[in-house]
Amino acid sequence: MEGLIKGLMDVALGHGGDHVDESRDERSRSTWAQVVSGEQDNDDPRHGYGQHDRRNQWNAENEGRNEEWQSEGSRPSRRPQKGYVEESNDGWETVDRRHPKKPHKVQMDHWHGYKRPPSEQQYSDDVEEDANLVPSEEELADLSKACNRLWELDLNRLIPGKHYEIDVGEGKKVHDKEDAAQGSLFSWLSEDVLRKPTFSRFCSLLDNYNPNEGYKEVITSEERQEQVAFIEEISRTAPIKYLHNYLASKGILSRDKQDFKRMLMNLWFDLYGRGGTYGSSSAFEHVFVGEIKHCDEVEVSGFHNWLQFYLEEAKGTVDYQGYIFPRYRRNIPDSETQLLTIQFEWNGALKSVSSTLVGVSPEFELALYTLCFFVGGQESYVELGPYRVNIKCYRFGDRMGSAFPVAE
Repeated sequence: MEGLIKGLMDVALGHGGDHVDESRDERSRSTWAQVVSGEQDNDDPRHGYGQHDRRNQWNAENEGRNEEWQSEGSRPSRRPQKGYVEESNDGWETVDRRHPKKPHKVQMDHWHGYKRPPSEQQYSDDVEEDANLVPSEEELADLSKACNRLWELDLNRLIPGKHYEIDVGEGKKVHDKEDAAQGSLFSWLSEDVLRKPTFSRFCSLLDNYNPNEGYKEVITSEERQEQVAFIEEISRTAPIKYLHNYLASKGILSRDKQDFKRMLMNLWFDLYGRGGTYGSSSAFEHVFVGEIKHCDEVEVSGFHNWLQFYLEEAKGTVDYQGYIFPRYRRNIPDSETQLLTIQFEWNGALKSVSSTLVGVSPEFELALYTLCFFVGGQESYVELGPYRVNIKCYRFGDRMGSAFPVAE
């Protein structure tokens, strides 16, 4: 209609002014980290740099886009953006329910320090051991109660509206091809979130992989050090301490802390074959980073982590396309929902259905899936705070093939 104003909305993500209170006390060092990373063997940190196979090609192709993302903070988008509120001379308004967005950039400079040898790393203090970290008899007998205790122990879990904001857009059925979201999933994320020790160490690992399934991964000594430092950092948190106590109480593992950390390293970071190539995948890469399968149709496999989603959306490589209608209408998601089932494209490949826990800490997710791997089955029906969840856990021989939540 004549007189109707159509504006253009800034495509960059915005962020709010609230900040997470963050303090890093005096740090301590880890002898275990030095041993596992091989620092005591005087490994050349440059070893393996020429063996990145297809990952260097992947990183080179995206280097220009990533540099622009870091310096300008803008999020390119393939979708037209509607105006927020504008009034024309004849009184008509265009109103968009989405918040206007402001440019932002993700600070990553401090992540590079995690590539240093473990003897040069500094970690957060251990949380104090108390009764909350020791599983009760009820929790040892009931996996759901144990998982809910992990939820309660996630002291780093973010609060919607305070630490971040999402706009879920419109819902759709799995096979609907129309984009049901007019903008990004994340409206903003508090700057301090990515400076939290376990969050920042987790994020530093995400770019160590070639996302194309079937391409051999080569882990450099520096990347190995990042892995060791991440495990050392999360091992000082309440969810991981509870996990260790639980598995030891069940007789699954010993109470030796170094053995426990080695188990986490092997379970999450050891490479195995997927897509026909040995050493092309790991539990961490599949569950948290995601992989792109090149079959009859190119599609996304894995990719169940909200931090990876946020960072890729900020770079413009993720195109959020709406949430999947839940089984019951009472469960329609909103900006407060922390268990989402969504659809998106990543680097042009479709993920038709993906479920993710939004705002939870890396240590919580890793503890949750590790617990279900050892104690649960392929399906574990549990409660996480207000959510009834089915934790799907698929084995790849004696390794973890995949793990993710499904809303019940």
